[in-house]
Amino acid sequence: MIELIPAIDIIDGQCVRLTKGDYDQKTVYGNPLDMAKEFEAIGFKRLHIVDLDGAKSKHIVNEAVLKSITTETQLTIDFGGGIKTDEDIEKAFAAGASMVTVGSIAVTQPDLFMGWLAKYGTERIILGADVRQSKISINGWKEDSTEDLLPFLQKYVDAGVKNVLCTEISKDGTLTGPAIELYKKVMKTYPQLHLIASGGVSSIDDIKALEAAGIPAVVFGKAFYEGKINLNELWDWQNA
Repeated sequence: MIELIPAIDIIDGQCVRLTKGDYDQKTVYGNPLDMAKEFEAIGFKRLHIVDLDGAKSKHIVNEAVLKSITTETQLTIDFGGGIKTDEDIEKAFAAGASMVTVGSIAVTQPDLFMGWLAKYGTERIILGADVRQSKISINGWKEDSTEDLLPFLQKYVDAGVKNVLCTEISKDGTLTGPAIELYKKVMKTYPQLHLIASGGVSSIDDIKALEAAGIPAVVFGKAFYEGKINLNELWDWQNA
């Protein structure tokens, strides 16, 4: 059964969602801790948190919000956004994150990323592979690199990476359906990966389609916040 991972994106200490990563297309949904408690109350065990201020500023900004959620819930948190230095990754783990998602550094400083893999282990490091027009995007999706997705993944799969979060940026926040063909291509090439699909989920049917395609995990956010997904129905489907 596909792993369900609700998402909380944070700007100025608030839960928000962007459209296609555009900071000028922002909708605010409330208090992140309240949202996290709601997910936990229904039965979810895992939460994906993105520090959008951190991604833009190139260092962790919303560390206090992360700590409040890890302190006041039992959720397993994976945290990303602004992790650029040893100090940043240590801050994230000290604030209670169980895993971190790292994307830009894997492009710009591969030796540093490899060092983190060796130090913290492949279970605690998620490779972020955010894609726009087949190229890996970095620094809060403000820049596109020259890296193509599959070759980019290859070198890190060879290094032992097991967990990959792949976002199709053109889909993110649009509620137009996930990039299933892209994820199928990744899984066909690297069937050993625990691939987390992200972007475009608009309904439970989209999640069922990802499940049918053999995708191991999915992150969803805006579909819940906009009332397109009923969490209790989703939980009941997964646990039927």
